Amino acid sequence: MNQPRHENVSSESEALILVDENDNEIGTISKADAHDANGTLHRAFSLFIFNDKGELLLQQRSAEKRLWGGYWSNSCCSHPRAGEKMDEAIHRRLEQELGMSAELEFVYKFTYQADFGEHGAEHELCWVYVGRAMSEVQANTSEISDWRWIAPAALDKEMATNPERFTPWFQLEWERLKQDFAERLP
Repeated sequence: MNQPRHENVSSESEALILVDENDNEIGTISKADAHDANGTLHRAFSLFIFNDKGELLLQQRSAEKRLWGGYWSNSCCSHPRAGEKMDEAIHRRLEQELGMSAELEFVYKFTYQADFGEHGAEHELCWVYVGRAMSEVQANTSEISDWRWIAPAALDKEMATNPERFTPWFQLEWERLKQDFAERLP
């Protein structure tokens, strides 16, 4: 296994892309402001990376994260920055968080809102991608506490038994991928 890295790759002041319900850009907002109160609708992405065995890469979010720190989530999730194309953003963040590359394919978009008590909320129009790992994981420990590969059946069992251990967007996305896009999964 490669050595983990520790580098800060995002800040609460970075400019995110505000969107309307049709994913039209309507301005920018700081990451901090986007996640205050009930959240303000902004563009995001979620990546589901599989290995050659058909296992999904999960990450445990750093305990230092403002929202859902310590929760298990999909392989990589973040936001494109103001002026950044989605294709650039997904590959940039995959390298920053996991130190890896993958072939990624867009699957669908959806909007969700999830409160995290007094800490704030997510309110995102999220682009969901599925892909295959092309290199080994070299996790950035400022973003990720832990990571693991898991077979889909084992993930389903774990989510059914302990749903409170997983981020809300991951649970929504995984169910939708299995229900509506099963042919796109390994």
